[in-house]
Amino acid sequence: MSRRSGILEFAVLGLLRESPMHGYELRKRLNTSLGVFRAFSYGTLYPCLKTLVANGWLIEEPGSTPEDALAAPLAGRRAKIVYRLTAEGKEHFEELLSQTGPDAYEDETFAARFAFFGQTSRDVRMRVLEGRRSRLEERLEKMRASLARTRERLDDYTLELQRHGMESVEREVRWLNELIESERAGRDLKGSPSGGSAQQHNTSGSTGGLPRPGVTSGTDSPDETAT
Repeated sequence: MSRRSGILEFAVLGLLRESPMHGYELRKRLNTSLGVFRAFSYGTLYPCLKTLVANGWLIEEPGSTPEDALAAPLAGRRAKIVYRLTAEGKEHFEELLSQTGPDAYEDETFAARFAFFGQTSRDVRMRVLEGRRSRLEERLEKMRASLARTRERLDDYTLELQRHGMESVEREVRWLNELIESERAGRDLKGSPSGGSAQQHNTSGSTGGLPRPGVTSGTDSPDETAT
């Protein structure tokens, strides 16, 4: 499995843990509310869903509302499919959520993990945040060393671009320092005690107002009528 496929599966399982969804709603949440993924096609999403179904982590159900049941026959279309997380899928997602290895520190992986921090225990959040900070500090050190070696050979625009990249990394390190300090103090970013248990991920797909570095919104597509 590629890293990006693994991130997509993780995000799909996390969103479906909140509530069952149609494929269209899932794609919209991945592109907008969650903000981890750039716009991607149903040709990417549906193979992922089929794999999760085959693994026993999701089940497919007909559209659950009376409108779904009536609209499809009248329009000569198939009913929408709703995807629901199974007990095994929930257990698998919680296992993924507890992992704190080096993969959790990479750019896209970290963004996906951070989006579900509201469902993550404090000790896991701390390990991921500290791992991400260490990874960026290493990256920043290499960028500074590279700039020092090549500064005299760079034109002004290339030099400015490298400085911009360094400033972006420095900003994220400062942001991570603030998050780590808040976690150590036992409070969330709104300043209220969060206790030992994770905050619930709200239904809008945001993470309780937590900022997300590098988040972009995708564009919506016309409502789907099939699976």
